[in-house]
Amino acid sequence: MTLLKVKKGASKAKDPIQAIEELCAALYDQDNSLVIFFTSIEYDLNLIETALQGVFNCPVIGCTTAGEISSEIGYNEGGIVGASLSSKHLVAHTKLIYPLSEYNFAEIKNLANEFRSELVMNSDFDSSRMFNILLIDGLSLLEEVAAASLSTAFGGVSLVGGSAGDGQQFLDTFVYSNGKFYKNAASITLIETTLPFKIIHIQNFEATNKRLVVTESDGAIRTVTEINGESPAQEYAAAVGVDISEFTPKLFGANPLMLKVGGTDYVRSIQKVNPDGSISFYCAIDNGLVLRVGRVKGVIENLKENLLNLREDMPTLKIVIGFECVFRRFELQRSDLVEEAEEVLKMIDFIGFSTYGEQINGLHVNQTLTAVAIGE
Repeated sequence: MTLLKVKKGASKAKDPIQAIEELCAALYDQDNSLVIFFTSIEYDLNLIETALQGVFNCPVIGCTTAGEISSEIGYNEGGIVGASLSSKHLVAHTKLIYPLSEYNFAEIKNLANEFRSELVMNSDFDSSRMFNILLIDGLSLLEEVAAASLSTAFGGVSLVGGSAGDGQQFLDTFVYSNGKFYKNAASITLIETTLPFKIIHIQNFEATNKRLVVTESDGAIRTVTEINGESPAQEYAAAVGVDISEFTPKLFGANPLMLKVGGTDYVRSIQKVNPDGSISFYCAIDNGLVLRVGRVKGVIENLKENLLNLREDMPTLKIVIGFECVFRRFELQRSDLVEEAEEVLKMIDFIGFSTYGEQINGLHVNQTLTAVAIGE
């Protein structure tokens, strides 16, 4: 007896109508419980909105990407991927947070209480029987506040998610909810289920002993203006052993800075080095933080080991919905390992996207793969 029906779809079609029609045909089921999709910013989003109207009789969530990923089409750019879940043992509740920049996070408990009142399979929040998926504007600079506030309000219910992207334009990123695409927004989806699930966090970096201390910063815009009392660009270049003229996104991805939180090292990815020598990050930054240059561990070996362990822990695994930092894509491209990574992903049924940041419980992180695995 099938407890969970999973359908996956993907399209590389350049025409948005054709792409969404192919996706809908692949995902539709009369008993759909949830549909989730990730789309290229290259499509006309208005046409996708129109094409999706009335197709699915269930919550539909999605966002724009910095690249699409699935176990069928691998690492793609300029397409759309998605999955549908259908089960009597799974109920999805979703709400839009909009406008995100004006949202009063002190009132986030009200949102949690709305979810609580709508529970179908539970009388209260139960971390063993539910989890949250967060999709959020990747240029909002509000991921830390949102993840921390939601995690607290839901009282220990796991949260996983990703920051929407727009290729590598860094102009506008969109979240799809309630039949429309929104920027300056987030969607939070609470999934109640008696099916087995597991939240995953994969990271392939370790901290070295090369220390950089943030001595001046503007936390509101995640920008460091002084490291070790000197120019951040100069100090970072010296620590990595390169000249400033050699700076590229791929170099930043291969040499991230790391911060220890609660005994665990987390990446603080560099978004860009500014003309004045300051450095802008994808994550929150503050004065006094001690950062260390990160060193790559074997990305393919690390991914394969984690997925093999997952399959062993969850023999009934049906789907992995993943949120992978765009810098991991850069690292695979830089090291000519994309095809190897695609072969590893074929070990499981996977859909996801390249993000501008990932969320795991109350944290916003970088250069990781966060995911939820669902079995039956």
